[in-house]
Amino acid sequence: MTVELPTGSGKKANLREVAAELERRWEAALSEVRAAEDVLARQASPQTIAQMAMGKALHGKVVSLAGRLPQIWTDPATTDAQRKALLRCLVDKVVLDRGEHDVASVRVVWRGGAVTDLEVKMKVNSVAKLTRGVEMRDRVLDLARGGMPDVKIATVLTGEGHRSPNCDNKVLPITVQRIRHAAGIQVSEPGRRWVHDPSSLSAPELAARLNIPVNWLYVQIRKQRLLIDRQPNGAFLFQDSPTMLNAVQNLRKHTINCLDLRICQPHQGGHQHG
Repeated sequence: MTVELPTGSGKKANLREVAAELERRWEAALSEVRAAEDVLARQASPQTIAQMAMGKALHGKVVSLAGRLPQIWTDPATTDAQRKALLRCLVDKVVLDRGEHDVASVRVVWRGGAVTDLEVKMKVNSVAKLTRGVEMRDRVLDLARGGMPDVKIATVLTGEGHRSPNCDNKVLPITVQRIRHAAGIQVSEPGRRWVHDPSSLSAPELAARLNIPVNWLYVQIRKQRLLIDRQPNGAFLFQDSPTMLNAVQNLRKHTINCLDLRICQPHQGGHQHG
C-alpha cells in the first residue's frame, strides 16, 4: 500500500488525513483477514449437529430403509450394479491383508466411522498353503495306515474342521487320495471296493460278467456313448438286469450307437428309481 505525502502549506492537516486513511485501510485489511479465517475454519471443521439435522419425515424414511436393506440386497430384481452402488453409499473403504496361508483378514470401514473385522477363507493351490495343512496331512496318513477308506477319512476330517485347498467348507476324497498317494500308502482291496446294493453292478463287476475290458466301459462313458450318472462316492453303478446286460452287449457290438442308463440309476442307498 502506497500513500503520497503532500508538500508545502497545510502539511500538518494533510498528515492527519494520511494517518486517518492508513488507519481505515488497515482496519479494512484486518476485516478481510478475519473473514478469510472464518471461511477456512468452517471448511476444515465437521458440520455442526444443527447443520446436519433432518426433518422427521426424512428421518422416518431412513429408518424404514435400513430395516429393508437385507430384503433389497437379496431381491432377484436388484442388479449387481445396484448392489455395488449401495455398497459405495455404505462403505468408506475395505482393507485386505492376504497373509501367507488360506485365511485373509478384511477390515470394512463404514461411512460414519464404524469398523467390521472379518476373516475370509481363500482358495489355495496346495495342502501346504492351508493354515492347518501339516496337521491335516498327518491325520490323513494316520487314518490311511489304519485301513480307513478315503471317503470315510474325508468325512472324519471335515468333522474336525479341516478343508481342501479349493473348497472352503469340507475335505474332498480326492484330496485324501493325493496325500495318500504322495506318501506311497496303498488302500487294501476291501477298502477300494464300493459298497452297494446287490441289485447293482460296479463297472469292474459288469465287465467281469460280460467278459469285456473294464477300460472299454470307461471310454464309452467318457465319450458319452454310455450315459450314466456318477454316484456321490465316485462309482458308476449299473442295474443288474437282463435288459441292461443285453443293452451294453449291443453297444459293444455296435448294433446301437448310444445307451442312456440315467433313468434307472441307483441312488446313494443303492436302490433303483425312475
